[in-house]
Amino acid sequence: MRRCAVLGRPVEHSLSPVLHTAGYRASGLRGWSYERIDCGAEDLPDLVAALSSEWRGLSVTMPGKAAAAAVADVRSPRVDRLRVANTLVRLPDGGWSAENTDVDGVIGALAAHRVPVGGRTLVLGGGGTALAVVAALAERGVGSLVVAGRRPESTAAALELAGALGLSAHGIGFDAAAIAGLGGCELLVSTVPAGAADPLADLLAGIPVVLDVVYHPWPTALVAAGATDRVVVTGQDMLLHQAVRQFELFTGQLAPIAAMRDALAAAVPDGPPLPLPADGAS
Repeated sequence: MRRCAVLGRPVEHSLSPVLHTAGYRASGLRGWSYERIDCGAEDLPDLVAALSSEWRGLSVTMPGKAAAAAVADVRSPRVDRLRVANTLVRLPDGGWSAENTDVDGVIGALAAHRVPVGGRTLVLGGGGTALAVVAALAERGVGSLVVAGRRPESTAAALELAGALGLSAHGIGFDAAAIAGLGGCELLVSTVPAGAADPLADLLAGIPVVLDVVYHPWPTALVAAGATDRVVVTGQDMLLHQAVRQFELFTGQLAPIAAMRDALAAAVPDGPPLPLPADGAS
């Protein structure tokens, strides 16, 4: 028996079991299971320490990502930079390694929609998701970055990370006046909660590519304000691609992307369409 789970609080609405279970089924991995475990940040160290050897991998959502990074025996360079992990993988010696596949989620989502590399990007928000976005954009080779955080301290954290990764970046206010004075962006990434960017939607309608991490309710005002030929990438795309990488880390096998995509689409029937990776791999 090999067991995996998603840890978080709240966790009952997590779609990770849908994705991973579909992957096990399509890959013929009998004896693998994936469940939800309610777990706060303060509970995570003791819970992880108590898991038996049959536990192979853990997906970690809020509020436990910083605790997951701290509890790991081995951390990837991404985790060292971001100081948060959404993935714990059992090591051969019984310890745990930490990875941040939220970064893979952004990279995979943009690639699946064939978003060109480079160009100037505007990021709305400066929290944990924004940091994963900044790391992903650095790995993709973005041209330059503008960060409009809702709090000065979160904007500063995103800009500090961008500088450490060698990106040309500066911050602006999260308001209509600052946005109206900004031009020449090729990609918009919104990491703020549902409704937070609605007052700015019309001002940002001309940016040709948008990644909005919100996928319910759908479409968001930010997406609806754009032209019909606008390229739209969503948080559902990110969820799929971060789970694909987790599946491969947990199992050591290539993920059946098409099967996982179809399971997610069936679980969110009123959500946006989900393309396969740009190379058509399944």
